[in-house]
Amino acid sequence: MKVVTRMLVAGCSVALAIATTFTPSSAQEPGLRYAALGDSYSAGSGNLPFTPGFMPFCGQSTKNFSHVVAAQIGAELTDVSCGGAQTKDFTTSQYPGLAPQLDAVHADTQLVTFTIGGNDAGTLLFAAGACASASVLTLGTGSPCKQLYGNQFDNRVDSTVYPAVRQAIAAVRAKAPAARVLVVGYPWIMPATQGCYPSLPIASGDIPYLRALQAHLNAVIATAASENGATFVDMAARSNGHDACAAPADRWIEPIFGAQSFTFVHPNEAGENAMAQAVIDTID
Repeated sequence: MKVVTRMLVAGCSVALAIATTFTPSSAQEPGLRYAALGDSYSAGSGNLPFTPGFMPFCGQSTKNFSHVVAAQIGAELTDVSCGGAQTKDFTTSQYPGLAPQLDAVHADTQLVTFTIGGNDAGTLLFAAGACASASVLTLGTGSPCKQLYGNQFDNRVDSTVYPAVRQAIAAVRAKAPAARVLVVGYPWIMPATQGCYPSLPIASGDIPYLRALQAHLNAVIATAASENGATFVDMAARSNGHDACAAPADRWIEPIFGAQSFTFVHPNEAGENAMAQAVIDTID
């Protein structure tokens, strides 16, 4: 049980990020000034190759959605997204020697994107790890996680994650008041009902429990974005049928066992591309 939880938390807690600028060779003029912040879903953690200059433990990928967006729209990208980031890491150093992510945002920044909130207060990804451990007790049957934790995760979303995300978005808007700020939602990790134990070791009754938690998290992030003049990029409809239990050719999120990238319960290359397309569609 503890091994599964440690594996999942390790996959979500990658360290260290630095700023890097990407300018497509085809650009004839300086492109849109684009700052990418956020956690492992923004960093594309687990998808090779890593961004040059990053320590492998950081997990930032050259195939993350911000790099894809920058290449397609000809933007000048400064990407400081880093696995394990929380909202507090926008304004404080996530690790010794690492600047706050907001240092990448300036008054002349024109576009900012990020996913954030999933690591705050032991919410989404910690909950998935806790539920994976609980599922071992019942061999994938019943709702052991829901019985153990009840409304605890949902209460944290309302009491802690929502105000923290709202404050983080407000801080971005304050630094770059003229920028287009896109807050990207988390694509579905769980299917609506039927799970895929043991590839995704979540008990059958806890699949809808975690799905509802993710919907709740995305909803409060969307509200926080709207309240601060930012745009929420909703991945829910797009990612239906592309969760961690989908067939390998269809899934955008990798399961815990049988994952095809280094970081499970995170977007694979197809998932990052889908998030990039959602951002581009929103910009257009």
